[in-house]
Amino acid sequence: MTQTPSARPAPAATTGPVLVVGAGLLGASIGLGLRHLGVDVWLQDASPTAEAVAQDIGAGRSCRAAGPAPEPALVVVATPPDVTARTVTEALERHPGAVVLDIASVKEAVLEGVRELGGDLTRYVGTHPMAGRERSGPVAARGELFTSMPWVVCDSGRSSPAALAAAKNLAVDLGATVTFMDAREHDATVALISHLPQVMSSLLASRLQDTPLHHLSLAGQGLRDTTRIAASDPHLWVQILSANAEPVVASLHGVRQDLDRLIATLEGPEAPGARLDIAQLIAEGNAGQARIPGKHGGAPRSFASLTVLVGDVPGQLARLLTEIGEIGVNLEDLRLEHSPGQPVGLAEVSVLPNRRKELVEALQERGWKVVQ
Repeated sequence: MTQTPSARPAPAATTGPVLVVGAGLLGASIGLGLRHLGVDVWLQDASPTAEAVAQDIGAGRSCRAAGPAPEPALVVVATPPDVTARTVTEALERHPGAVVLDIASVKEAVLEGVRELGGDLTRYVGTHPMAGRERSGPVAARGELFTSMPWVVCDSGRSSPAALAAAKNLAVDLGATVTFMDAREHDATVALISHLPQVMSSLLASRLQDTPLHHLSLAGQGLRDTTRIAASDPHLWVQILSANAEPVVASLHGVRQDLDRLIATLEGPEAPGARLDIAQLIAEGNAGQARIPGKHGGAPRSFASLTVLVGDVPGQLARLLTEIGEIGVNLEDLRLEHSPGQPVGLAEVSVLPNRRKELVEALQERGWKVVQ
């Protein structure tokens, strides 16, 4: 969907025309964001349908429908990882005056591919916007997809200052937060924080294939949370995991050691020290989870939570959020859980600890049922 902001956007630092090669979720979202800023965007995709849909939603002009694109100042390669290096190299050859960057989720394999194919590394920058959705394709694109999200920029080792500036400008124009890393450091990082979670979620969800449905009806929000990303596209993840196999394997070896330790402990739960070992494993998880930055980045913060019963009728959740705003308490986080078989939902609200009591009392005065 296109953006409909109330305020006039600031001028873009990105200089057009921009050619986006690959009109899927990310490519079309980049197009939407740049078009909102007034940048001239052209779209190219192997699929005529994807290219046409991306044009229809306002992400740019189709190279097929609108005729040959003018010579671009910037080419953004948003193709699947297994063809990214070749596509980048072709773009470098076809557009000798353009900076070419890619947004693939693996960086070292792409860089090595461009180098082996003889691409001009001075005009190439590898980047990775850490954003996405469970849905794919241009119909799921959003111009604000990258707002406040990390965007990693990886110097090729020979990238010119102008090329690096173009990559940074694109990310900043789209509202992202720029982080500079080399390709190897990037791949090791995402192996742990992105690729391993996908693998663990998929492995857990695979255990549910033969589970009776009446057993699954007992599932709570914990199972839904931990299996949410298991709905991801298998074709894409074959490419990602194959291209980043070495650091993913290193992370999996660590998980295997922890699993072996836990299995050994649970095989003798009455043995001396067994309960302490279980407690230590859970506590280690507590410590790791506590290190994940809060919503504003930086050091994580502790919040107090309360659960509000919300009727399963249109407008109830919106009314709750509106009234929390009227009370004057800032909402730090929100989680929703359905109550199976009941016409009610559970809204877990997180706020600063010193505002919890005030919010509970105010909501109860307004007729909300708060589970303390």
